[in-house]
Amino acid sequence: MTPTILTIAGSDPTGGAGIQADLRTAAELGCRGASAVTAITVQDSRGVHGWEPVSADLVRQQVRTILRDFEPGAVKTGMLATAEIVEVVAEEIRREATRVLVVDPVLVSSSGAPLLQEGGLEALRRELLPLATLVTPNVDEARRLSGLPVESADDAGRAAAAIRDLGAAAVVVTGGHLEEEPGTDVLVTRDGVTRFAPERVEGRDAHGTGCVFSAAIACGLARGESLEEAVEGAKRLTEDLIRRCPAHRPEPAS
Repeated sequence: MTPTILTIAGSDPTGGAGIQADLRTAAELGCRGASAVTAITVQDSRGVHGWEPVSADLVRQQVRTILRDFEPGAVKTGMLATAEIVEVVAEEIRREATRVLVVDPVLVSSSGAPLLQEGGLEALRRELLPLATLVTPNVDEARRLSGLPVESADDAGRAAAAIRDLGAAAVVVTGGHLEEEPGTDVLVTRDGVTRFAPERVEGRDAHGTGCVFSAAIACGLARGESLEEAVEGAKRLTEDLIRRCPAHRPEPAS
C-alpha cells in the first residue's frame, strides 16, 4: 500500500515551498500527499510580500477530516501562522493519537518575512513540540527555540538537546547556515548525537529546502525507515535540489 503523509502548512504560489513543495516531494518519493492549508501567501522568486492566515476552525476541519479518512503514516507541519492554529493542530494530533509527527518550526521566510504571529512561538514550544517525533529547525530557528547561540556543529547539538528537553522525541538542526562546519546536520535523540556530513553546493539560491527536507523525512518514516535513515535520505534529496537550483534569482521584470 502506498503510504500517505499529511502536510499542514502555508500555500506558496511559486510552488517552491509550503504545501506545494511538500506534495511534490511526497510524489517524488512514492508517497501519497494530503494537505491542510494554514495560510495564503503572496510570494515570488525574491521573497514573501504578504500573507493571511486561514481561520483556525477551517484548519481544524481540514486536519480532522484527513486524519480520520486517510490515517496518514506521518504528519508534518510547516508554516502555522498563528498561535490559535498551533493550538488547534496540537489538539487534533492528540485527538487522533498520531504516532509520527515531524515539526518544521517555520518562523521567518528565507527573505526575512515573519511567518508566525506574536504568541505563536510560545504556543509551538508549549503545545506542539512535546508531541513531535522529530523537530527540524534551521540555525536561526534553533537559536530562537533554544535561546542558545548556534555557530558550530557542537552548538547545534546543544541547541537540539535544549529543544528536545521541551518534550520532542528527537531534534535535527540543519547546518546550512552554520559559521563553522557549514552544511553539517546534527541529530539528537535519546540514544545520543549523530552528525550528517554535507555534500555542500556553493552559490545556489534554494527556496524551500527546509520544506523538502522535513517532507522527505516524513515520507521515510511513513515507509518504515529508521529516523537516521530518513534523515540521511532527506539530506541527500535536499542537496540534490540545491544542486539543481539556478545560481541566482531572476531580475525583476521591467
